[in-house]
This record gives sequence, C-alpha cells and structure tokens, in this order.
Amino acid sequence: MDALDLARLQFAVTTTYHFFFVPLTLGLSILTAIMQTMWVRTDNPVYRQMTRFWGKLFVINFAMGVVTGIVQEFQFGMNWSEYSRFMGDIFGAPLAIEALMAFFLESTFIGVWVFGWDKLPRRLHLASIWLVALGSNISALWILIANSFMQQPVGYVIRNGRAEMDSFGDLITNPNVQVQFPHVFTSGIVTAAFFVLGISAWHLLRNNGEKRDFFLRSFRIATVYGLIGIVLVIMVGHTQAQHMVKTQPMKMAAAEGLFDSEDPAALSLITIGDWEQREEVFSIRLPRMLSLLSYNKLDGEVKGINDLQAEYETTYGAGENYIPPVAITYWSFRAMVGAGFLMLGLAGFGLFLMLRDRIEGPKWFLRALFYALALPYIANTAGWMMTELGRQPWIVFGLQRTEDAVSPNVSAGMVAASLVLFAAIYGILMVADVYLLVKYGRQGPVEDEHDTAPASPDTAAAAI
Repeated sequence: MDALDLARLQFAVTTTYHFFFVPLTLGLSILTAIMQTMWVRTDNPVYRQMTRFWGKLFVINFAMGVVTGIVQEFQFGMNWSEYSRFMGDIFGAPLAIEALMAFFLESTFIGVWVFGWDKLPRRLHLASIWLVALGSNISALWILIANSFMQQPVGYVIRNGRAEMDSFGDLITNPNVQVQFPHVFTSGIVTAAFFVLGISAWHLLRNNGEKRDFFLRSFRIATVYGLIGIVLVIMVGHTQAQHMVKTQPMKMAAAEGLFDSEDPAALSLITIGDWEQREEVFSIRLPRMLSLLSYNKLDGEVKGINDLQAEYETTYGAGENYIPPVAITYWSFRAMVGAGFLMLGLAGFGLFLMLRDRIEGPKWFLRALFYALALPYIANTAGWMMTELGRQPWIVFGLQRTEDAVSPNVSAGMVAASLVLFAAIYGILMVADVYLLVKYGRQGPVEDEHDTAPASPDTAAAAI
C-alpha cells in the first residue's frame, strides 16, 4: 500500500473509532438532563438514582470521545498537508469556533456537574448538565459545518490556488448542514435510547429485585425517547437523500447500484452487479419507488453511474474516474436503512408492550433489545461510510481530489508506523472503555456515597 492508501486507512480507523462515542454523547447528555429535570420537578429519589447511574456511563463515554477526537486534528497536518494548505482558511474557522465555543463549554460544565452533587443548589446543578448537553450538540454542529463544506462547497473563492472564505454566512447556512446536522442529532437520540434499553433489558431479564422499578422506569423513558428519535431520523434521512440527489447524484446512484439513468426510477431491494464493468447482473427493484424517494412523486429521472461519469468528465476533466467504491456505498446504505427500520419496529413494539403494561412479558423481546444495542452503532458507522466513501474521488467535492490532498513528504513507512501505533493505543482504550461500561452497567444503581473528587477515570465514573 502506498502513502495515500495508508493515510486514508488511518483516518478511516481513527474516525470510525471516534464516532462510536459521539452519537451516544449527543443523545445521552440530553437524556441524563431530562432525568435530572424530572428529579428536580418531582423530588422522586428514583430519578436522582437514574441521573447518577446513566450519567456515570455518559461520563465514561464522554471521556473516551474526547481522547479519541484529539487525534483527528493532528492528521490534517501530518498526513493531509495539501488539504490543509488548500482549504485551511475555511476548514479551520469552524474547528476553532467549535473548540472555543462548544468544547470549552461542555468540558467546563461537565466538571461542575460531576463534582457539584450536593454542593450546588439543585437548579444550578441541573443547569450545568443542560449546558453540557448544549455544548456537546453545538460542538457537533460546528464539526458538521466544516464537513458540509467538503460535501457542498459554498461561500468561497479560489485565489492563488487555494480556497478562501468569501462569506462566513454562506458557510454556516450551508444547505447541506441543514439536513446533515438534524440527522446526526436525531441519530444520537436513538443511540442513547437503545443504549439505555439494552442495559435495562439485561437487568429486567434477571428480574433484579429492588432494582426492577429503576429499570422499568428507565425502559419506559428510553422507549418514548427512542421512538421519537427513530421517526425523526427516518424523516430527516428522507430529506437528506433528496438533497443528495441534487448535489451529489453520483453518491445516490452508487447507493442504489443504478448504472443507467431511469425515468421513472426503481428502488433497489437487492442488486448484484459487476461493479468493475458497471453492469447489473441481477436485481430486485420496486418500480417508481426511487423517483418517489428522490422527488416525492412517482416519476422523475434519477441519473445513473455511467451517464454521470460522462457528465463529470465534461465538467471536471476527461480521462479520470469519478465513480466511488460502488459495492461499499451500496451495502453501507442498506445496512444503515435496515438497522434504522429494525429499530423502528423494536421501539414501536416496546411502546405497545409499555401501554399494555407487559414490558417483562415476552422474554425474547428483552433478549432482542439487549442485542439491539449494537444496531445504532451499525447504522451510524454505515451511514458515515456511505457519506464519505460515496463522495470519492473528491475530498472537497468538485474542488480537490483525495489523491491531491495527501502530504507529499510523508512516506508510506511513516504512515504505517503511526497507523500501527494508533491502532494499538485505540485497542487499549477500547478494552478500558468496554471494561468500565460493563462493570458499572452490570452493577446497576447504587446509593449516593458523596465521594470526594476522583483521581482516575475509574473512580471518576464512580463519583457520580
């Protein structure tokens, strides 16, 4: 593998690992704040226990997300210096604002929240967790503003071979971020909901005595939270797909395995194709449904890969391949959508059981929910794979190709060495993260101990 392939692999590994933690941080921060709000309003000690227990797991996840996220910025200068040189003026602005506005907000007030139990007035302490939730989600917004420029460049001029910001207002109101951020935000809600549902289901299967009421309440709250989230994810995802048809039609064509343009276009349930020869071998399709997905009507042309390749050659230069990895884009899209609709069914059935007061009735359903804890992570990872790989060969769509963005003076050996190092460190962190989550998740809620300031990640989690 050359330096380019290794640099791409390194960024894929570190980004995918980091994004395991991001959606749970976004959603669980809000859910923890909701639980604490319920305690402040009702003075019911169960809600206080819920806040402390689920907040403990939130802090573990938050800490891992921070540690793994720091590495991302270094790679821009180390492996992708040509990218940084080309659009650093634009990409750097939202990242700097994210650190100054959002990260400092969440990192400051998470400390206030962790160490402020029984020291601050209730409402002031409650405000601190809401500020953590606000900061976490604003952080995601600024990161996605930066990423949206890569998907749909706006508010720039090309000067001296570099992209320079021409309109900050256009940058932050990018039409892509208007569909991308709500999708990530609602996916965080779903991730947190199924995280709580999975752990609650595990305890309810064991009928955990005095903890039973605690996990029944957690189950009910997470079911409603998750059902709202998954419905919103699907609705926003539909809007995002329609936006993609307009701005990145090649990505949609790859996601559907659509080699030749169709009007009306059929939706692929399964397509077996010769991805290299750009030919369909076998498919099962729903007539007109892709036109409906794309335009909210039963007719309308959706352009295929072959026609778009010819169009892109005319626009961006002949003799280049503008087709992304079709197989990965196609199957990652189906993994995301399949996991999403499976979660919709599980959350809907959970609500049905909750309304009939039969949550603990079907044991198979509780077992399914425990294993379904993996579903949002599958959907999140597959969704980002489709988003980033489906944009290839562009790192900044229409402006800079990925092969032109890599650092020219970094050898394959250098990248390989750092890749092995990062993989080893991240492997150790994963073991620590899983150990802590399993340990405290299986332990369940405990009585308040009024611990003093902890000195390690393990005792930091125990402190709340």
